[in-house]
Amino acid sequence: MSHIKPICISAFAMLVLASCGAGKQASITVAAQTLTPIAIPVTTVKKAPVSENDLKRWSHLDLVKDTIPGMSVDRAYVEILKGKTGQKVIVGVVDSGIDIDHEDLKGKIWTNTKEIPGNGIDDDKNGFIDDIHGWNFLGDAVDENLEMTRIIKKVDDGSAEYKNALAQYNEKMSKALESKKQVDFLLDVHNTIKKALNKSTYKAEDLKSLTSVDPKLAQSKMVMNQVFANSDDDFDPEAELEEYREQVYNELNFNLNKDFDGRKIVGDNPDDINDNHYGNNTVFGPNKEKALHGTHVAGIIAQLRGNNLGGDGVAENVEILPVRSVSDGDEYDKDIALGIRYAVDNGAKVINGSFGKGFSPHKQWVFDALKYAADKDVLIVHAAGNDGYDIDDVKNISYPNDAQDNVKEFVDNVITVGAINNAYGENVIADFSNFGKINVDVFAPGVKIYASVPNNKYQYLEGTSMASPNVAGVAALIRSYYPKLTASQVKHILMDSGILLPATVNLGEDGAPKPAAETSTTGKIVNAYNALLMAEKMSKN
Repeated sequence: MSHIKPICISAFAMLVLASCGAGKQASITVAAQTLTPIAIPVTTVKKAPVSENDLKRWSHLDLVKDTIPGMSVDRAYVEILKGKTGQKVIVGVVDSGIDIDHEDLKGKIWTNTKEIPGNGIDDDKNGFIDDIHGWNFLGDAVDENLEMTRIIKKVDDGSAEYKNALAQYNEKMSKALESKKQVDFLLDVHNTIKKALNKSTYKAEDLKSLTSVDPKLAQSKMVMNQVFANSDDDFDPEAELEEYREQVYNELNFNLNKDFDGRKIVGDNPDDINDNHYGNNTVFGPNKEKALHGTHVAGIIAQLRGNNLGGDGVAENVEILPVRSVSDGDEYDKDIALGIRYAVDNGAKVINGSFGKGFSPHKQWVFDALKYAADKDVLIVHAAGNDGYDIDDVKNISYPNDAQDNVKEFVDNVITVGAINNAYGENVIADFSNFGKINVDVFAPGVKIYASVPNNKYQYLEGTSMASPNVAGVAALIRSYYPKLTASQVKHILMDSGILLPATVNLGEDGAPKPAAETSTTGKIVNAYNALLMAEKMSKN
């Protein structure tokens, strides 16, 4: 989030801004080529459905060449980076854990060369025994309360925070109970149809064969026809309803359950920042399947390019440093603060944070960690959140952030990212994406992003959690090929070199139209091609 004018914009940056706004183009000569920053083409609507191959890597495509609002990553590799050699960049991924054995992350996982594997000794004396590939601050913990639940579990101290947490908890619990009714009903409908068809996997056309006059089956058929009509073509009732059931039941059983204590197994005091030697070196956690989110994020940044496996990572010359600090619930401030410091201390130049929450009892610990990262010249890329809210409004504040008053930044090394989908136009911003002229900086691809998940599998996921690592990947590219640039300079390059959003866009689930300038600090989509051109110019200066 950056409401302050950048302190390091070059004349070239201003030229790009002026040219994009005027519909003209400025050019720069790089490696004996005349390269032109990408501006918005006259025709930007994709006239044919996005092919499966394009869909798997749409975030790397180009708005001009492909009429898809990707980040022009492929074009950057061909026209700017070909023949060049960058430095290795370590990218810290503070997340739910990473499957470091994934086939598409081979050679992309950071190794602590100062530590001797398996000897049970803290060889490098950093306080973490055998941290060969990172650290797991959660130990064997997986499920966790939301922060609002943890707050109201304590004695009512009469504070505004307690009252706010209680109000939000009651609202969330009410919605969760309604969701349980809905998912139970849909599962009953699905089971009725499964029994009638005698198979668990079926499509909308299969429902036509159900001609029974049985009232329950007839109602189930009608309901499922409506579900299919409102779903994507690849909708799988068995898989997606089970995913929905797990989400709702986990919310009730763990996130909102005041009797559940997910932290006990860790063995530390989460309210004591000095109790900091806990966890273990199993960076994917006790259940590798539960490392899905972090493995996907790591893949977006660093999957092997051009190997015909899954998707392609944004950045080639990177190593992912796994830091497991995010549970299936709300993360603890202590784990985030210590996780950031761990990544910084072990050489990360970019840190991705695809997490967030609405309450932060120990926010100062995280603020101090952000300052520590700034002092060490580390860029932090953070997801804006998935509530469809204006997070400039104090009632929607999202932590962590880089403004203690939600307005004025206290560091200049944090960039906050919202999500877009693959159709450029008034609906380009994902309906779930948070926004805010002060507290969101830029947007990036975050819908239907195909990347690695545990056990050598691949999956489409969506969220600002996917948009953030797309930007972290571009940041890593810049820091690899133009290492003289500071974290602050890289942040402003990412912001200033982007492609403008349409003049008016629809925001949130209700689709309220709003000027693009009100969606974020820049009103732009991150573009790797433009960013590298600007980095080249700024680095020379």
